Amino acid sequence: MSDSVKKYYEAVEDRWYSNNTAEDIVKDSIVEEVKDIMDKRSQSGIKEYGTTLAENPDGFWRWIEELQMELLDAALYLQKLKKSK
Repeated sequence: MSDSVKKYYEAVEDRWYSNNTAEDIVKDSIVEEVKDIMDKRSQSGIKEYGTTLAENPDGFWRWIEELQMELLDAALYLQKLKKSK
């Protein structure tokens, strides 16, 4: 993410939080569960690879390849679920 895009999102987030009190913030249990899963996956990845995703030096094409493999796995999981119904 470019610095300008990052700064934009930080400004939007700052504005949102400055305009809302803690009582205004509604937590969605599904979102919180997914955040917990992501935190656990992050810690697992850091242990396995010795770096954070943000600090990982792999290049653009490596991430394209990783994404493609993940999406292909997802297609297989969907097919399996369709067959089991």
